[in-house]
Amino acid sequence: MSLARLAEDRVDHRFKGLPPDADGLSVAELTAQRRNLFTGGFTTPLLALSAERLEHNLALMETYAARHGLAFAPHGKTTMAPQLFRRQIDHGAWGITLAVPHQVRVARAFGIERIFLANELVDPAALKWIAAELDTDPAFRFICYVDSVRGVELMDAALRGAARPLDVVVELAAGEGARTGVRTEAECAAVADAVAATGTLRLVGVAGYEGEVPGADPERVHTWLRRLVALAADFDKAGRFTAAGPDEIVISAGGSAWFDAVADVFAEIPELSRPVLKLLRSGAYVSHDDGHYRKVTPFNRIPEEGALEPAFRLWTQVVSRPSPEQAFTNAGKRDAAHDLDLPFPQVVRRGDTERPATGIEVTALSDQHAWLRTAAGADLEVGDWLGLGLSHPCTSFDKWQLIPVAQADGTVVEYIRTFF
Repeated sequence: MSLARLAEDRVDHRFKGLPPDADGLSVAELTAQRRNLFTGGFTTPLLALSAERLEHNLALMETYAARHGLAFAPHGKTTMAPQLFRRQIDHGAWGITLAVPHQVRVARAFGIERIFLANELVDPAALKWIAAELDTDPAFRFICYVDSVRGVELMDAALRGAARPLDVVVELAAGEGARTGVRTEAECAAVADAVAATGTLRLVGVAGYEGEVPGADPERVHTWLRRLVALAADFDKAGRFTAAGPDEIVISAGGSAWFDAVADVFAEIPELSRPVLKLLRSGAYVSHDDGHYRKVTPFNRIPEEGALEPAFRLWTQVVSRPSPEQAFTNAGKRDAAHDLDLPFPQVVRRGDTERPATGIEVTALSDQHAWLRTAAGADLEVGDWLGLGLSHPCTSFDKWQLIPVAQADGTVVEYIRTFF
């Protein structure tokens, strides 16, 4: 399926927030009208992306990865938007990281040729489908985690008869109490030996996620990343990659909170028996946010390297003003990320006038309402539009199937389709 096919889809009731009078138009036809977000018939609640900030973030991470000699496979689970996958690749990404088989199927449907699955994959049906994809497309590169001998056995059983071996990396856990991954180097070696005993799997490297380091701070994260690099060097010295014969050794880490530490430690990787693919996987940068990632982004520590810009804004309308201290808008849990922080009131729009949302706070979300506390004298009326910043991109995109991308003057220039 080509991206152009997405533009042929018809606008209708499936896509919340879009103008009712656009029903029946194709996405391409609606885009060509270049409607204004505020005067073009859009209804609230409405999630929009900033065209300028989106492009800024894509370019910044492209520059950052190139400056530090990192290959980049941004995590696609954040957006599940093939249009953004393609823009990430156009901005230098090696490929796309994903988490579960459905996401791989979406990426393959839109022609993504390099996929890193940051999970151990043991589902027989999914493994057989991926094997078929590898068999029919010589250009397709797929890598996934292994983190147990049992997992290797299940993968081997499902892949018997496949024409190409499946490339795998041993996942090193970030410590006791962390999420997935092998806890000790000795256990990593046992998993690697199990891979070597199959004819269906090929060990090509090691990987992990430093964001799960217990009590993560710069010292602990650097220490764990050096363990990961040392594991790769030990595997190489022991000849664990030789039998499989990969062209390169993959060493992969990097969420959106510690990619500066990944850059630091991956710069220290010693010379190994073959080239190293230093694969960074940060994904939240595309939209960034106004909450969690604004606080934890590495660019706070390295401001000389640039700064990401929050690209989301959720527009919602005041529908009740029952007292001077309280108001309600028509966006709730179905519309806004709320797992890390509640939304942040940023601007109030009344007619053509926009001003800071001074004295306004979101205190709770119901399914379809935001509860607002308003300070004495806060100028807020029923009918006003309230622009909210959001925290956590990964639980923002999934609530919207078709997201308008607007320029600073409100002109909508694109619509982003998601597949969750």
